[in-house]
Amino acid sequence: MQLSYWEQNTFLNKIDVAIIGSGIVGLSAALYLKKQNPKLSVAVFERGFLPSGASTKNAGFCCFGSISELVNDLNKHTENEVMQLVEKRWKGLLRLRKNLGDSAIDYKPYSGYEVFDDSAKFNNYASQIDFFNSRVSKITKVKNPYSIADKKIKQFGLNGFKHIIENRAEGQIDTGKMMARLIDIVQKLGVKIFNGIDILSLDAAQKNVRINCQKNVQINAGRVLICTNGFAKQLLPDYPVNAARAQVMVTGPIAGLKLKGSFHYDEGYYFFRNIGNRVLLGGGRNLDFKTEATHKFGLTDKVQNKLEQLLWNNILNRRKHIVEYRWSGIMGIGPQKSTIIKKVDKNIFCAVRMGGMGVAIGSLVGEDAARMVAKSF
Repeated sequence: MQLSYWEQNTFLNKIDVAIIGSGIVGLSAALYLKKQNPKLSVAVFERGFLPSGASTKNAGFCCFGSISELVNDLNKHTENEVMQLVEKRWKGLLRLRKNLGDSAIDYKPYSGYEVFDDSAKFNNYASQIDFFNSRVSKITKVKNPYSIADKKIKQFGLNGFKHIIENRAEGQIDTGKMMARLIDIVQKLGVKIFNGIDILSLDAAQKNVRINCQKNVQINAGRVLICTNGFAKQLLPDYPVNAARAQVMVTGPIAGLKLKGSFHYDEGYYFFRNIGNRVLLGGGRNLDFKTEATHKFGLTDKVQNKLEQLLWNNILNRRKHIVEYRWSGIMGIGPQKSTIIKKVDKNIFCAVRMGGMGVAIGSLVGEDAARMVAKSF
């Protein structure tokens, strides 16, 4: 397909920074660049008609670390590294809320919870509460955020769970509203967003980067920032970023729903929350890691059946309901939980591997990447 003179010179001429991926990281980078230098021409390219990976497909948890996750992280990282992760997530959530506003993203400080059906595992993690409270309190300024909250099992109408650990510093948002607000802000600053653009490869030249798209379309930009997270392998095949699919479902409205908050179960492999008087439930990739290690969207009977069983027996305690929505999102994970923010080639940069924590860290990761790009001019 050949671009017309009008198309080339009106929409695609003199792009200073091209950002690939219109999720929270890509748009946060665009926001930072335009605030720092309004004269920069910034364009965002997205292959879907909406952000395609996880930004509008996640559960909307404002979380920074359940007890089981942090305990397990200590087996792979130093205490300092784990606390740095927590701090980055916490500060990232604060930046997200500051940038977009709590009312615009429907932020609710409903607490985060971790539920247990195994007393031995619970006892192991509960024994670490004082340790993490002493350290996390310094970061969040919330005194003793973690506590045992077993009395809330009945309050929330749950069944089959024996114990709950609450984190009072966590909450939830509407990620659809989050992305709509972010898109609105950057467009008002002059950022151009192009949807339906499938980028095949990049060629670094002396002064700019040639972006090779489907249908033989070529676009030139001074700098390119790759923010495709779970789809990073397509443009960065040698980078340690692996796709991980998460399947999700949402019920119809349930009168008198008692559930309120954001919940993790089975060391975070399952997650559920209320959306008003609906229940969102997702996860289960640990049932079949091989199949769920994919960048392809889709649902499987194995995972969906398990989610329905958990919803029926444990979350709703055999209460009649219907499932109105089912979907999947694609995360970017790797051997380490740290993000990859670096220069890839001449005038090409990347910010990928959110590790399932895009809501928490996406704003700061986007800013860090944008700062790196800005320094290259």
